[in-house]
Amino acid sequence: MIFSTERLILRTVTEHDSVEILGIRSNIEINRFLQRNPPKDSFEALEFILNIKRKSANNEIVFLGISTQNNPKLLGTICLWKFSEDRKTAELGYELLPEYHGKGIMSEAVNFILNYGFNDLNLNKIEAFTNKNNLNSIKLLQKSKFVLNENRSDEKFPENIIFELNAV
Repeated sequence: MIFSTERLILRTVTEHDSVEILGIRSNIEINRFLQRNPPKDSFEALEFILNIKRKSANNEIVFLGISTQNNPKLLGTICLWKFSEDRKTAELGYELLPEYHGKGIMSEAVNFILNYGFNDLNLNKIEAFTNKNNLNSIKLLQKSKFVLNENRSDEKFPENIIFELNAV
């Protein structure tokens, strides 16, 4: 799967991306607001990629690497996952290397994946869980027209807040 936007290439992550996935998923700044075990080496990053490929083949996840039109190096990833049983709701996930923050890259990627989710996958709602202290993520979600649902909480991670966007 490969898509392009004005400035970006959004594509399937492959085994050849294990070093870049290691750099993204083990980045201290990215992981500051996440509760996950980052890969310790490129072998663990490769295991992650193979797991994503299996889940993609089973239609459990849409997971894309983000690069610019003029440089194939991965800057981040974006995904739709945790699909509801009726496939009408999914959760948005994303991560971007800190040196690319504030350049509109993730806004462009989110805009693409929202259109893809609503128009191609026929989702009714896309949710996003983010840490209440992750101000950059909150601003991105608000810019993308997500609305905070103050009546929901993340039982596994109480420091998260939940944003929702319904199909128009």
